[in-house]
Amino acid sequence: MALLEVRGLTKAFGSLVALGGVDLTIGENEFHGLIGPNGSGKSTLMRCVAGAELPSAGIVRFVGRDITAAAPAKRARAGLALKFQITSVFPALTVYDNVLLALQAGSSTTSLLLSRTREALRERVMHLLERFHLAQRCADRAAVLSHGQQQWLEIAMALACTPRLLLLDEPTAGMSLEERRITGELLTPMKNECSLLIVEHDLDFIRNFCDFLTVLDQGEVIDSGTVSQIQNSREVREVYHICV
Repeated sequence: MALLEVRGLTKAFGSLVALGGVDLTIGENEFHGLIGPNGSGKSTLMRCVAGAELPSAGIVRFVGRDITAAAPAKRARAGLALKFQITSVFPALTVYDNVLLALQAGSSTTSLLLSRTREALRERVMHLLERFHLAQRCADRAAVLSHGQQQWLEIAMALACTPRLLLLDEPTAGMSLEERRITGELLTPMKNECSLLIVEHDLDFIRNFCDFLTVLDQGEVIDSGTVSQIQNSREVREVYHICV
């Protein structure tokens, strides 16, 4: 059984059709890249999968269940996590407390009211911070981190919820070449924990660790397959006039 199944997904904003019958399948522990030019519908597809937008037509199934109309919170509880393109950490809080809050999302109200979770979760918080090269910045406010470090912090927060599928929308946007390299190294071990659907414009970055690629253009799937299949796809070359 596929982890995520998207069938005939359509999203219209008035007369503008952003998605026109998109099909997408993602398996367990699979890294799947979503590529295409600006305006091709990549972010809209991600938002429909996460529940930030409701599709006009089509079906989204997660672990065999129809979640097409489910609220984002229900999808999160089922194991879906989304990191938007624009960083959404809590800038006034410390790096430590950002991750702590993400972990506390799974705690009972009683535990939170009795303040039992802060110390109990310390080991897990520090493990995530060490993993994303942020342990030495744990007492700093998130606002003073570099752009790349804020992106890593948000990915750590998303992983704190132990998702089965993590959606990343352009995680390397605005990063330096070195930060992009490190980001690739940080993402690669996640294949042992969850599946990944990633939107990215940096083709060199995305094809280094993705198992499959799906190419969108004007809201439709041009081709989908392994990285080598997409690199040799005549349809993709005709659309982009390049070899991916």
